[in-house]
Amino acid sequence: MPIRREHRFFYPIDWPQLSAVIRFRRAGGRCEGCGRPHGHRVVHLGDGRWWDAATGVWRDGRGKVLRSLPITEEIAAVRMTKVVLATAHRDTSDNTASNLAAFCQRRHLLHDRPEHQRRR
Repeated sequence: MPIRREHRFFYPIDWPQLSAVIRFRRAGGRCEGCGRPHGHRVVHLGDGRWWDAATGVWRDGRGKVLRSLPITEEIAAVRMTKVVLATAHRDTSDNTASNLAAFCQRRHLLHDRPEHQRRR
């Protein structure tokens, strides 16, 4: 997603390279919040729970294996989403690797929710 003009000062000139290092080298191409794999289509229930096809288990919104399986009605309403990782700032004034996180679109929106609500 392109960076908005009013937010460009938060990002260094080498942001694309830095972002790629965080997303693919450090995070291994998986969301650091929930474990969803970049570029894959993931079946999910809309509330954070998703099917991890690589391991054959349902996971919660934090990537932990579910202890109880979703009920039939929930599974009947599954959705499919293509996962796209993006690099998020924990603190916008700091571009060090320890302050950056590789998040899928769901986790990134949850992370940025307070700022989005503040802007409304």
